[in-house]
Amino acid sequence: MASKGLRERLKPGIQDFMMRFMDELRPQTVGAAAGRVLEVGFGTGRNLAYYGAGVEKLTGLDPLNTEGVRTVEERIARAPFPVERALPISLDRLPFEEARFDCIVTTWTLCSISDPRKALVEMRRVLKPGGHYLFVEHGRSPRPSTERWQDRLNPVGRRLMDGCNINRRIDRLVEDAGFSLVSLDRFQHKGPPLLAYMYRGVATSG
Repeated sequence: MASKGLRERLKPGIQDFMMRFMDELRPQTVGAAAGRVLEVGFGTGRNLAYYGAGVEKLTGLDPLNTEGVRTVEERIARAPFPVERALPISLDRLPFEEARFDCIVTTWTLCSISDPRKALVEMRRVLKPGGHYLFVEHGRSPRPSTERWQDRLNPVGRRLMDGCNINRRIDRLVEDAGFSLVSLDRFQHKGPPLLAYMYRGVATSG
C-alpha cells in the first residue's frame, strides 16, 4: 500500500514532466475555446496558460487528484478566469446537466479512457447545441507498417503507460459519438512514430 501511495504522490510531477513536450501544440486548440468550458483530462493544468480572453469559466475534469500540488495551484491562481476541478466517478456519466457547456476541450486524453465512445457521447450531451468540441490527440498512423506495430505493441503500451492506447482512430471515435467534424488536421509530430501521429480538430454537437 505504501508503494502505491508513493506512486500516486509522484504521478502529478511525472505527468507534468512528460506532457511539457506537447506544449507547442496546445495554443492552436486551446486558444479557440470560449464561454463556459469543460476540459476533460485537466491533468496538471498545463493548458491554462493557452486559453484566450473569451473563456468565462473552466471546469477541469480528471481522475488525477492535484489538490495541494503547488505547480497546479499556481497555474490555477494565475488563470484570468474561475477554475473549478472535479474528480469524475465515471466518464460514462458526467456529473453535469445537459447543454451546460459552450465548449469542450481534450488534449491527449482519449487514448487512456477505457470506453472513449461512451465518454464522447456524454461530452456531447453536456455540450450546448452548436457548441464546439476542440481536441488534439495522438492515435493510429495511416502508414501500414506503423499501424501493424501499433497493434502489436498496444497491449504492452497500455500496461506501461497507465492505460494509454496508441492505435485509436480518433476521428472515427468522434464521429461515431454523434459529433460533426468541422475541421481535422492529421500530421506526424516529433518523436517516435508509434506515439507521435496527431489528430487535431474541431467538431460540433450536431
